[in-house]
Amino acid sequence: MFWSKTFIPTLKDTPQEAESISHQLMLKAGLVRMLMAGVYSYLPLGLRVLNNIEKIIRAEMEAAGAAELLLPALQPKELWVKSGRDTVIADVMIKFTDRRGRHVCLGPTHEEVITDLVKSYVSSYRQLPMVLYQIQTKFRDEIRPRFGLVRSCEFIMKDAYSFDKDQQGLENNYQAMHQAYKKIFNRCGLDFLTVAADSGVMGGSVSHEFMVAASDGEDMVLLCPKCGQVKAFKDDAKMICLECGTALQKTNTLEVGHIFQLGTKYSAALGANFVDDQGRQQPIIMGCYGIGVSRLIAAIIEQHHDKDGIIWPKEISPYQVNIIALDVTDEKIFQKALEIYAQLKAEGVEVLIDDRDERAGVKFKDADLLGISAQVVVGREFLKSGAIELKFRNENNKITGKPGEILNKLKEALHG
Repeated sequence: MFWSKTFIPTLKDTPQEAESISHQLMLKAGLVRMLMAGVYSYLPLGLRVLNNIEKIIRAEMEAAGAAELLLPALQPKELWVKSGRDTVIADVMIKFTDRRGRHVCLGPTHEEVITDLVKSYVSSYRQLPMVLYQIQTKFRDEIRPRFGLVRSCEFIMKDAYSFDKDQQGLENNYQAMHQAYKKIFNRCGLDFLTVAADSGVMGGSVSHEFMVAASDGEDMVLLCPKCGQVKAFKDDAKMICLECGTALQKTNTLEVGHIFQLGTKYSAALGANFVDDQGRQQPIIMGCYGIGVSRLIAAIIEQHHDKDGIIWPKEISPYQVNIIALDVTDEKIFQKALEIYAQLKAEGVEVLIDDRDERAGVKFKDADLLGISAQVVVGREFLKSGAIELKFRNENNKITGKPGEILNKLKEALHG
């Protein structure tokens, strides 16, 4: 993609409304733009990052045996009345009455809807286990939207649901999802923590949160600096590690994922039953597994940035390579940049070429701000010696050499 043909509105100054470093960099790098408090547009680079995260999630969900579907955002309030959650989360539900007089809400989550769907098709233990998931927009009327995509009124979530005939089946699926989440967060380049958590309004007996350390994180955990044990922070929490006796440290975190053993909370309330091998009616045993997809963008930036901008992990980067033609008015420089661009594109590499007629300083500054994994620079040195430069965003040093040599090093890094 040519820079001049896409939409990358970078900013020189830090927006005053941005509270966290991730929010600041998302706005400065032109990833998102706020429409109103808690509601954001994803601009081309932000959407590419989002798509890369979703690609990783889909790959690991499929590997774990989950099938993707897409549920409606509009939900009848009567389902929530049946589960009893219409009053529990009434403050954040966006509700209205449609022209037919139906009481409707925009889905803040989908346990009720998926349970209602499955009960229509599952009748026998032979149809279980089953794991279904979706990636979809959720809506919550947040009292105080803040930190950009971290706490917003409209956000993208991956929610999966398991359906089993017994507790052992639930535990098997729970562990499978737990392992899948570890793989997802590792591929996203995150250093994450897992902590046993309160199930809250979701219900169920067991749950675990996946947390990412962040200076502006809304949550807090107690972390042992010696053995790595972590537990939820409470006012009466003991400050000594139960494993090794080391003093625990308070650590600010962002929640990026949460998994629950729901049991029969929703199946019993909505009548989702199956016939077991003894011919008896039993409520389906459920689990639910959520990832804040849009929130992951903020979490990744919180852990991968420096004073100059974002440093995207390789699988998340909006483009794999940013070709910087330092003087597009010079035909030899620009033609060599175009030649490299065409060669990489032909080999399936996702490339952005900076074809703007801008000063070199502006291009270098924007390149570091955007954080694309690799930068190939074609400048005056090419006119003198035929050499170009290669820089990886997560490294300080630059490699200079002939185009063939540099491209070989680049390909080794991309495929390594």
